[in-house]
Amino acid sequence: MYSFQSRVRYSETDGRELLTLSAITDYFQDCGTFQSEELGLGVKYLQRSHMAWMLSAWQIVVEEYPKLGDGITVGTFPYGFKGFMGYRNYVMDREDGKRMAYANAVWTLLDTDTVRPVRATQEMTEKYVLSEKLPMTYAPRKIDNAVRGEQREAFRVQFYHLDSNHHVNNAWYVKMAVCFLPAETDVCQMRVEYKKQAFLGDVIVPYVAVGDNRYVITLCNRQEEAFAVIEFTGRA
Repeated sequence: MYSFQSRVRYSETDGRELLTLSAITDYFQDCGTFQSEELGLGVKYLQRSHMAWMLSAWQIVVEEYPKLGDGITVGTFPYGFKGFMGYRNYVMDREDGKRMAYANAVWTLLDTDTVRPVRATQEMTEKYVLSEKLPMTYAPRKIDNAVRGEQREAFRVQFYHLDSNHHVNNAWYVKMAVCFLPAETDVCQMRVEYKKQAFLGDVIVPYVAVGDNRYVITLCNRQEEAFAVIEFTGRA
């Protein structure tokens, strides 16, 4: 497992001095990126190869939120390739060894010229050493959002939402959706289904549906096509 150590910063915490869900998402995404960079399979490699890994789905489970100043270890490992899909787990442990959060992610490898899925290269399958998948309850990749709920005020994609692929970064959809949760909601699980890329200037129309300890935020375009569906499950 690839891992790095950090400490919960004030800028990563909420009003309760707890690490935010958005920050956990950032840590997991960064950890995978760090591993790819160290293996020589990072951003520059993908750009030269005219390829990009696109996140198809997140499932993040939070047992407990680290506190301000806590030392943490963030780790990740791939556990499978299947055609053009890649599967990866993530963990966040406190310095005393307690597992605070863990996750599963499904990635799709795209040819950036044709915007079509392609198989992982031999170099990728050789350098990404596979591990046994994390023992956890794996949720389906697709999220039921048949009831979209209440439409909220639309907003436009800004330049700071973009990443090196020039589209809205995966983590920004989470940050956008969190804004529609009741204050200090204790989220124990988040799932995200990514459906369509959003680019600079696109208009995002949010829809918010609320159920029993379940909040589903669907981020759509003007044509009601979903960019992403984000499901938050609150702790009972």
